[in-house]
Amino acid sequence: MEEKNMKTCDCAEKGIDNCKEIAETELRRKLDLLLRTGSILMESAADTSRIMRTMKRAAAFLGLDERYMHLYINWNVLMVNYSDEAHSFSKFQRCEKHGINLTSISMVSKLTWTAIKDNYSLEQYEQALNDIKATPRSFTPWQVAIGGGFACGGFCIQFGCDWPAFFFCSLAAILGFRLRMFLPTKGCNNYVAIGISAFVATLIAWLTSFLSLNPSIAAALPGFMHSDTPWHPLMACALFIVPGVPLINFVSDMLDGYIEVGMVRALNTLLMIFAMAFGIAFAIQVCHIDNFVKDLTMTPHHEYWEFAIAAAVSAMGFSTIFSIPRRLLPVVAVGGIIAVCFRNFVNLGPSNGNIGLDMGLSIGSLAGSALISVIVIKARHWFHTPHQCITIPSVIPMVPGVLMYRALFAFIDMHGVVGEVTVGMNNLIKASLAIICIALGVAIPNVFFRRFIADNRKRRLLNMLVERKKKNGEFVDLHEVEIK
Repeated sequence: MEEKNMKTCDCAEKGIDNCKEIAETELRRKLDLLLRTGSILMESAADTSRIMRTMKRAAAFLGLDERYMHLYINWNVLMVNYSDEAHSFSKFQRCEKHGINLTSISMVSKLTWTAIKDNYSLEQYEQALNDIKATPRSFTPWQVAIGGGFACGGFCIQFGCDWPAFFFCSLAAILGFRLRMFLPTKGCNNYVAIGISAFVATLIAWLTSFLSLNPSIAAALPGFMHSDTPWHPLMACALFIVPGVPLINFVSDMLDGYIEVGMVRALNTLLMIFAMAFGIAFAIQVCHIDNFVKDLTMTPHHEYWEFAIAAAVSAMGFSTIFSIPRRLLPVVAVGGIIAVCFRNFVNLGPSNGNIGLDMGLSIGSLAGSALISVIVIKARHWFHTPHQCITIPSVIPMVPGVLMYRALFAFIDMHGVVGEVTVGMNNLIKASLAIICIALGVAIPNVFFRRFIADNRKRRLLNMLVERKKKNGEFVDLHEVEIK
């Protein structure tokens, strides 16, 4: 009561009689800041559980009582309602441009904690949000294209290619990826751009195969440019398109109960994969390449140090696509090495001429992602970044892009031969199980350590809020807001 009287006196001293209107204006501003916080996360490809947690933390900073607050999160629209038995205020925020920006996710997460700890004003918080929104991506378009291209080369090594084929695959992927980024800037539809870039990348990879398959060309080239696996680049050159982050977020959202958002992510992912498969299949038809996708083996026979190099290259390459903070590149390189090498050790074995436990792709994918996810529970405190910003780039090199492509290509290229559907379904099931296992491994902190992590987080947040309330008072009181 004393606090309300003080506020009334402050208004009276300033000659202001409409304190309730001022309170309403401030409340709407706070709701707007809350929605802007959530929209940055959604547009940066944060999973829904993280968006919800961060928005609730932002609401605590803004002085919005969780008992009166109702959040609705969708792919394109966020909504917040703040109401009691006599008042109701709602605001909406559209999410226009969806991409992947792990730097923005990290900055927003840090902002919500810092704002509470340092007792930010609304002006400071709003300015910080504006700064995050205006922060350029961590890498230039050509750096992203080169990083993504070498990431595809790393995939190619994991499929069993030699090092000359690694560079041929990387070259095709770099040029295809740069085209993929260029076309939307000229107004091209996103899915059409994906199809065209997949077509061009596959066409370039096919042309590089002549360097090894054509005797006259091969004889004129130095030995280090000759590849014994000239067809492998065709399998990996377009994997920069495979939407690994949306796939993992889709499974994570479904596990956390956010079914609607998860299904939208899944549908968007499926459309991207269809566009990629169409571009690759069209290139294969134009080039009259037959049956390589079904018969070409993907079983690697490299040393583990080669797997490690390929994994580090892929993890750092995809990190450039995800706009990860530059300081974390060595971290995700180590994470990729741990995840992929452990996956290969569990997956491969004597049955395919390798060292390992021979337990299959699904179990191997679960083991690799689970190991790195558990390690990052502790490592995220060392590097002051959210769990997702290290784990996702580390496990992306394990996404079975070729299996997904093989499944779709099997259905697209059917000729009525007995067993074609079986081949397609076999690849589809294997790919789906691997993706689910990767997502389960990433979600282990939420699934098994949720209570422990949540209790620590709530305890820390509560202590910080107690200090803040000593300075700023209690939550927003709806009774101070005018009823219209």
